[in-house]
Amino acid sequence: MLTAPTFRSLEGAYLALLQLTSADFEQHIEARGNAAREVIGVGFRLPDPRQRLPYLATRKVNPVFQFAEALWYLAGRRDLEMIGYYAPSMRSSSADGVALGGSAYGHTLFNAADGDTVSPFDRVLGLLRTETDSKRGYLPVFSAKELAVSDNPDMACLAGLHLLVRDGRLHMVCHMRANDLDCGLLSDVFSFTMIQEYAAVQLGLELGHYTHTIGSAHINDRNAERVRLVLNEAELRRAPQQFPFPAMSAETGPDTISRLMEHEELLRTNTVKYSADEIAHLDVDAYWQQVLLLFEVYRQIQHDATDTVSRDVLDALHPGLRWLLGHKWAACVTAEDAR
Repeated sequence: MLTAPTFRSLEGAYLALLQLTSADFEQHIEARGNAAREVIGVGFRLPDPRQRLPYLATRKVNPVFQFAEALWYLAGRRDLEMIGYYAPSMRSSSADGVALGGSAYGHTLFNAADGDTVSPFDRVLGLLRTETDSKRGYLPVFSAKELAVSDNPDMACLAGLHLLVRDGRLHMVCHMRANDLDCGLLSDVFSFTMIQEYAAVQLGLELGHYTHTIGSAHINDRNAERVRLVLNEAELRRAPQQFPFPAMSAETGPDTISRLMEHEELLRTNTVKYSADEIAHLDVDAYWQQVLLLFEVYRQIQHDATDTVSRDVLDALHPGLRWLLGHKWAACVTAEDAR
């Protein structure tokens, strides 16, 4: 088979890459003080990019951050004020303590470049509306000028995204110069498939397959124990957890993202507190209400210092999101869940 191997969900691809790089790594490298096992030139394909969340208890995936980062990209932002609230560790990658550089992929994709008036994303969508079989729908992210900064703390790992319309479906190929398989891969694929689905909605197309390619696929030595535990869990369990996720709403557009970011800021700054019923009556549809429920959960954990998140909010969540929250934070486990 010359095409990338296919997996039903991101979880399957993640486990296969962990196994490959743990057992059959090609190199042991130490780049910028990070000792790691590496395999060069790998990739995989997801026929259904909506299956973008892994359900592994030992990995403790944080769906709040996953959606926050995806929205941060879709909003074209690069500020630490928002994303640093959900992932404080990202502050160490900022050169000025205010904004991120190369890893702020959405800022590159959704804002017009100097001397232009249209964002690369909108320009590519315009191309694909008029030339459906085009091969030119490429969105470059990595910039050669990043190499000129010798002490660059935040160089883009994403080289670019390639959008291809075929037979009424929008496919995407992602090219990564490097991927930390235990950490970065999961959030990267989540966000990039969200961008793909968002683009498909704007074009009125069905969602096609997603292909992910990596130049340097690696596992940092400091994460080797967690990787071992994850692989052990996958080997010992009877069957994988399965929580199919719904399609992004057809009404989703730039105005949707703007409204979501307004609610996100109110919750992040603890300006409002939402019940599940209040979220159900906000100016966003049911798909995106799930994200606001996640942000309300996180608000309670961060600002209320609660031992138990509100039951009504947890009950309103998609079962898969609730499963992930329950394995991430004890405050999200109810007495019923514990039985």
